[in-house]
Amino acid sequence: MDKLLIRGGRTLRGEVRISGAKNAALPELCAALLTDQPVTLHNVPRLKDVETMLKLVHNMGVVADRDDNGTVRINARSLEVPEAPYELVKTMRASVLALGPLIARFGRAKVSLPGGCAIGSRPVDQHIKGLQAMGAEIVVEHGYMIASIGGGRKRLHGARITTDMVTVTGTENFLMAAALAEGETVLENAAQEPEITDLAEMLISMGAKIEGHGTSRIRIQGVEKLGGCTHQVVADRIEAGTFLCAVAATGGDVMLKHGRTDHLDAVIEKLRAAGADVTGTDEGIRVRSHGRLKAQSFRTTEYPGFPTDMQAQFMALNVIAEGTSTVTETIFENRFMHVDEMLRLGARIQTDGKVAVIEGVSQLSGATVMATDLRASASLVIAGLVADGETLVDRIYHLDRGYDRMESKLRGIGADIERVAGPAEVQP
Repeated sequence: MDKLLIRGGRTLRGEVRISGAKNAALPELCAALLTDQPVTLHNVPRLKDVETMLKLVHNMGVVADRDDNGTVRINARSLEVPEAPYELVKTMRASVLALGPLIARFGRAKVSLPGGCAIGSRPVDQHIKGLQAMGAEIVVEHGYMIASIGGGRKRLHGARITTDMVTVTGTENFLMAAALAEGETVLENAAQEPEITDLAEMLISMGAKIEGHGTSRIRIQGVEKLGGCTHQVVADRIEAGTFLCAVAATGGDVMLKHGRTDHLDAVIEKLRAAGADVTGTDEGIRVRSHGRLKAQSFRTTEYPGFPTDMQAQFMALNVIAEGTSTVTETIFENRFMHVDEMLRLGARIQTDGKVAVIEGVSQLSGATVMATDLRASASLVIAGLVADGETLVDRIYHLDRGYDRMESKLRGIGADIERVAGPAEVQP
């Protein structure tokens, strides 16, 4: 089982390239199932979740290959089995995104209930309710969602869908299904993340008719058939935000190539208030930091608010900042699991339900810590970068799910970090 060994105390300088967004690439790989024409995706990150999704579509009979430059070519013409089995779905919740495209194109699907996440409940009931409103008949049996189109119809039909909560993957599933539905679909209370806008732009290039993406109300006029396309996956705003926090915490001067300030407004506002210098350029985002930062309180919420996927990383910055801060997590109930590990490094944090109170300390001390989820892994890496001595981060398979060669990128800007092999361990 690989671990990361970090010798802290170095400032970061230079240039790092931000990879394509995992949360855009995964639904876009599923969108390729909507057509029998070739689809080419550029800037696809090399991640464990992407590998799993490619295995999933291979299992259905789809031809898919990728090269070392981040290009994936998919042809779902020969798709034979519209099914996502538990053996693959259990490791990645995003595999539920196959449900909408498979029903829309083939009129049937069998998709395992998802797993792969420890940070809290993310129910699929909103997916089911929305697709049922479009004419799908869905039953849950033996751990599978088994779907077909009811009423003797060959296509889903348009509907007005208002979800009980803002759901990113739900919005994506409805977008893809509605693209091939008969008539108009209106999504109310839709998620507004940049990854959804990117998916919509890809679908439009395939021939879909979509308006309002990037707002809470999206209109889709269904078409009978979608074609192939070539699409560039948008840069990963969470990876960019993670590097912003790393540089701000350690000090230094780094250019994040392809990073976009307009996708990180809430995070950048807090970084600037803390004392970091963050500037958007034609190349990406430049971040400079010198001296101890000032602690910042924040509350996670749906985009364009402060993202839950950046909560742990910013907390790592707050633990060594001057002053006391309060972090309120409103999205997931178990997203403070990194706190106990940060305490091992010398952080002072108290939690009460959805609220964490952090008293900044002047120095952390290296220790062995264990990653519990994807973003917790990144927060422990940041903490290790600023800690005195050696920090060993265990269970970094979590990190590999969402960060493309993070240790290599950090080494390239001056961090003393390396991947080391450890004894085999059964992943939970």
